[in-house]
Amino acid sequence: MSISRSMKMAVKSILSNKARTVLTMLGIIIGIAAVMTIVSVVQGTNRRSMEMYESQGTNKIDVYAYQWNGKDISQKLYDYCLSLNELVAGVTPNMGYWGAGGSVKYMAADAANNPDYGAPQVALGSDQYSLCNNFTIAEGRDLSYLDVKMYNQVIVLGAAVKDYLFQYQNPIGQRVTLGANTFEVIGVYKAKDAGFSQGWSLDNIAVVPYTLNRMLNNSTMIESFVVKAKSKAATTEAITRLTGFLSGEIDPNMGYFNVYSQNEWMDENASATKMYSYVGGGVAGISLLVGGIGIMNIMLVTVKERTREIGIRRAIGGSRRTILVQFLLEAAVVCGVGGLFGLALGLVGTLVAGKLMLEMVLMPGVAMSAAAFAFSVALGLVFGIYPAVKAAWLQPVEALRSE
Repeated sequence: MSISRSMKMAVKSILSNKARTVLTMLGIIIGIAAVMTIVSVVQGTNRRSMEMYESQGTNKIDVYAYQWNGKDISQKLYDYCLSLNELVAGVTPNMGYWGAGGSVKYMAADAANNPDYGAPQVALGSDQYSLCNNFTIAEGRDLSYLDVKMYNQVIVLGAAVKDYLFQYQNPIGQRVTLGANTFEVIGVYKAKDAGFSQGWSLDNIAVVPYTLNRMLNNSTMIESFVVKAKSKAATTEAITRLTGFLSGEIDPNMGYFNVYSQNEWMDENASATKMYSYVGGGVAGISLLVGGIGIMNIMLVTVKERTREIGIRRAIGGSRRTILVQFLLEAAVVCGVGGLFGLALGLVGTLVAGKLMLEMVLMPGVAMSAAAFAFSVALGLVFGIYPAVKAAWLQPVEALRSE
């Protein structure tokens, strides 16, 4: 008997008891849908995290150094970073201003009243701040070396601050206030993180020269830096050198320092996401295993019900191979059709979960969908082997005697 004829007989046998077939498929449908949804959501979460890290800038090194005796080593640290020109692309102090009245204001508009993000982060940086933190200029110009050197009271606004304060006006050349001080707007950063999270945005920022630290914070101490390495390998080497430099400069009994890179967080996040994907997929895979056992159970019942039919086919010359193939095909078709319904349910589940949990459109990958369908068919073949072998090796005489 040809494979096509065996397939037709298998489909006919399955359709003869639709309710039982549907119930048998449920384990496969739920298992496939669960695996696809869980893995897709975990992958989407990882992608969102990677996008956030990349928007902040890759190969960044955060350096924090402080001495309790009040001795300032910031200039030494700054000069040392600049000396690592084969490893370092840029370096900037990375301080904030949180003083009274620290919000950016333009006329009657106060950026602290932004209903979406609240008060902006006011950062004090060098002319390399945008390079180190992955900002690009959309309007006007960036901070310059002379702005820093000459203590110029200039400011570069993030896209969220500009949109709230100026809306459709051109902000370049306008004057805003920060506390009791007036600053000229010289540039606006290009928006880069729309939709990453509610209530917070990388674009809700304003940057002024770090040399205004004394005026704004009544201090000359610089404790925090961001160093931009030229590559991932250079990041590792630069961390090693910076750690060695600070170890020689700061007595652990008299101060504290820390050097770390967001690359480490990215790697750890990727590893954790992979583990969550395996765990989630494994838990959902238990449902597939239960579904496979259900397939075996129903196929054994089918063999019992059709024992006489098998005896007749064997008596008129039907081969064991033909019977084996037919029952295997029945199991594979049941699981394959269940897999297709599982793919459809998994697609819906992925879309809904992506919208509710991540506020993004998630779609299962083609490779994952194909693998899930192939696995469902393989599951039918594996769990259908025992019932098929049992059917094929029934003795014709004993089979014909059964009722």
